[in-house]
Amino acid sequence: QVRLVESGGGLVQAGGSLRLSCAASGNIFSIRTMGWYRQAPGKQRDFVAQIISGGATNYADSVKGRFTISRDNAKNTVYLQMNSLEPEDTAVYYCYGNIIARSRLEDSYWGQGTQVTVSS
Repeated sequence: QVRLVESGGGLVQAGGSLRLSCAASGNIFSIRTMGWYRQAPGKQRDFVAQIISGGATNYADSVKGRFTISRDNAKNTVYLQMNSLEPEDTAVYYCYGNIIARSRLEDSYWGQGTQVTVSS
């Protein structure tokens, strides 16, 4: 069993910052990719950022230059530093991981989501 748990969401004023964390635990052999998606009310879930095991990163155009993704492989944790937040960033943020279990089976896992609300 693999579990991802997010933390760090909350309410912030426009221009402010938040840092999200997502820790993976359980029956883990290795983690390939970890990242974040977000879903605003009434909208589809959209890609935000990802980081692969070697450290390469990708970002949605809407967050480039404002968000930074990083990971601590020893802790199986991924972080999303969000600066210069805008009301349009308001959404539930979901962490995901492409994880190889000790059985050597690879699958995608999702966290339960954390709410980020940016007030204008």
